[in-house]
Amino acid sequence: MTQEAFDEAVAEALDLIPVELAEQMDNVVVLVEDEPTAEQLEGNEDEDLLGIYEGTPLTERDSWWAAGSLPDRITIFRGPTLRLCESAEEVVEEVAITVVHEVAHHFGIDDARLHDLGWA
Repeated sequence: MTQEAFDEAVAEALDLIPVELAEQMDNVVVLVEDEPTAEQLEGNEDEDLLGIYEGTPLTERDSWWAAGSLPDRITIFRGPTLRLCESAEEVVEEVAITVVHEVAHHFGIDDARLHDLGWA
């Protein structure tokens, strides 16, 4: 899968987020990178990290947060996703799951709850 096709899969996954939810996302950027950094892998149980949310979830923000805060980051990793999947259709499906999973973290939903909901 080309870089452009992968980027398009991420864009399509973002389009799946209901408008009401997307409008509530605040100060977050979605990026695509080839591989996670050593720092991003640190503390993660999954050695094939497909995506990561780095920031302060909406549920943990208060008045201090807005003062000079950088945007939260959701990063989707191309390499691990392509190695995991056997077809373009699988990549699109896995990217959608990963994007929803990481966006849920932005809203303060933890891995245990995502697992219960079938998005882990």
